[in-house]
Amino acid sequence: MGDVVGDSKVDFGALAVLHKWPSLANQRQPDREPYRLIEGTLDDCISAFMQKPATTRHLYEIRTIAQPPLVTEILSPEHVLELSRLREFL
Repeated sequence: MGDVVGDSKVDFGALAVLHKWPSLANQRQPDREPYRLIEGTLDDCISAFMQKPATTRHLYEIRTIAQPPLVTEILSPEHVLELSRLREFL
């Protein structure tokens, strides 16, 4: 059901959750747990992430089901940006 990228498929319809880390002075607070902002598809969460200001994106991560080799269980901001670019070409 996913889109083909080389020999790899990414299912942007997979369930995912966008999390935000509590922050102080725009820095993650590693002693606190991130909280859920949006539950939906990977596509929904990528879109919501991309709407956040670039200067705060480091405070967010997406958690989803791993889809090796392109999608890990916890997607860092850099990884989300790459998937967003990839999605545009599919």
